[in-house]
Amino acid sequence: MLKTFINAWKVPELRNKILYTLLIILIFRIGCHVPVPFIDPAAIADMFKEGNFLSYMNTLSGGALSQGTLFSLAIQPYINASIIVQLLTYALPPLENLQKEGESGRKKLQKISNFVALAIALIMSYAYYLTLKNQHALQYTGGFQGIFTAAVIILAFTAGASLVVWLGNRVNEKGIGNGISMILFAGIVSRGPTAIMNMFVNASTNKAMYIAIPFILVMFVLMIGFIVFMNESERRIPVQYAKRVVGRKQYGGQSTHIPIKIAMSGVMPIIFAMAIMSLPSTIEMFKPVAANPQTFGEKFYAGFINFFSYNSPWYAVIYFVLIIAFNYFYVSMQYNPIEIANNLRQSNGGIPGIRPGKPTSDYIQRILNKITLVGAFFLGVIAIFPIITNMAFPQLGIAMGGTSILIVVSVVLETVRTLESQMMMRHHKGFLE
Repeated sequence: MLKTFINAWKVPELRNKILYTLLIILIFRIGCHVPVPFIDPAAIADMFKEGNFLSYMNTLSGGALSQGTLFSLAIQPYINASIIVQLLTYALPPLENLQKEGESGRKKLQKISNFVALAIALIMSYAYYLTLKNQHALQYTGGFQGIFTAAVIILAFTAGASLVVWLGNRVNEKGIGNGISMILFAGIVSRGPTAIMNMFVNASTNKAMYIAIPFILVMFVLMIGFIVFMNESERRIPVQYAKRVVGRKQYGGQSTHIPIKIAMSGVMPIIFAMAIMSLPSTIEMFKPVAANPQTFGEKFYAGFINFFSYNSPWYAVIYFVLIIAFNYFYVSMQYNPIEIANNLRQSNGGIPGIRPGKPTSDYIQRILNKITLVGAFFLGVIAIFPIITNMAFPQLGIAMGGTSILIVVSVVLETVRTLESQMMMRHHKGFLE
């Protein structure tokens, strides 16, 4: 990996792209420290106790959410908008037609996602404003000053989220890798040293916890290796192409394979499940749970919120099941066994020992079901690892979990592959010239 970055740095065009990407990341990190007016950062510290859902959202924002800065929402509105538009693409024929139009359709879908992200950013900004108001973290809450304060805070958070999307798009056009992924990567990595320091500080109150720290660090290293191994693992379905003679020449006859990656859906099922599981926490921002529930409605609402609380054992169970379900859903959108079987038959190819047509599609579907199950359990274990760790060692307050490591490793591997492909393309171009 380091060799790839060193070789890419030697190419002037790639070096400019890397520097441009680093500049965008620097701007993002500066925005994470620009305070929004009328907010008292010290008053919101109690909202982000390690191990709750807000602490994880704070990690994705690079610590901006807990400080009430311009980029507090980071890319979360855009991620939610992308999920909604992607799901609607398979439910609404007009959006499905746009997806089939190629590059022009993709640009139109991108504009729709940006508008949806803007609407979601407004809703999330208002919800976060209400949370800050309930926590008495605002300087003014009543009268004209209160209205002006609300408008400034909501618009600042919304503008920050829109600016983050714009920065990500600039990386897509002039930088290296996927812009949104790079910003997400920067936010998570920036919280790494702080999370490690907090772990040692929390352990200082209980000397016995120092024994658990080396074990946890080893577990994280093993998890990184496990994620890399699973990301690169694939099931290869052998394909044999029939020979055909045209004139005096013989074509075809070669053997190849169809690669099916175990973790083909990446982190998307986790993000899907997280978006669903975050709904109760978002609702609680609008209507906090009563301190002493009296009526049946208050008790039911308090039980509902506690049931989906990050520290509830049921949270991990439902989260795990949702990840498996969304993994199957996402794979079904990406792979169509019938279409693959038809393409093989049209190109005079086939799977050895399997008849063309429906038997081939059924065989591919069986392979997909097995691979998808393995990939779903892999994502589920990675996702609930921080929950289990926090339950086992609550004193350490670990905020950097398996999902964060999965995102970081995936972005690094994707960036390395992008650099390698661009270097190879330039090598072939120079050879042809």
